[in-house]
Amino acid sequence: MYIRAYLRASTEDQDASRARDQLTGFAKDQSRNIASYYMENVSGAKTERPELRRLLNDAQPGDVLLVEAIDRLSRLPREDWKQLRAEIEIKGLRVVAVDLPTSHQGMKDTTGDEFTARMLDAINGMMLDMMAAIARKDYEDRRHRQAQGIVKAKEQGIYKGRPKDAAKRKKIAELLADGKTVRKVADYIKCSTSTVQDVKKNGI
Repeated sequence: MYIRAYLRASTEDQDASRARDQLTGFAKDQSRNIASYYMENVSGAKTERPELRRLLNDAQPGDVLLVEAIDRLSRLPREDWKQLRAEIEIKGLRVVAVDLPTSHQGMKDTTGDEFTARMLDAINGMMLDMMAAIARKDYEDRRHRQAQGIVKAKEQGIYKGRPKDAAKRKKIAELLADGKTVRKVADYIKCSTSTVQDVKKNGI
């Protein structure tokens, strides 16, 4: 059993490694060591997450996917969450979230105890679905409030939009000029392809 920690932050100005010490301490409290860390800055509402994909590719049956909270793993809509959860199940991974006590038993080795393993999987699966639904609702509620705020700011003539990161856009432009593809630039800079496309079309 390998413990694979997944750390995610939504935007590039946030620290994806913020919870690393917390996850490391949690694993040690369970008499376990974390084998590898996977960190990225990308929205949990997106399915295209390179580091999560790398984790799933690396994982072996019986490994643990450790997260700070379920919303670090998913803020996906229902169908996308079902697909991700199916991939996790096919890989034979157990999801353990520090903020979900019912999942902590997943850190224990249940080899040879099929009944306990199946009971844990059933309970954890139900709780994961509930927490994933709550995380998605929280995401949608925040987006709705943000949209309302933007409308109000526009009505008052004070909306300026998100400031552009000039340094990042300059680097994107340099990589594009060097012949790199949009996808390669996005992966290297760790930004969305839409940002790269915007620089390509509109410049810095």
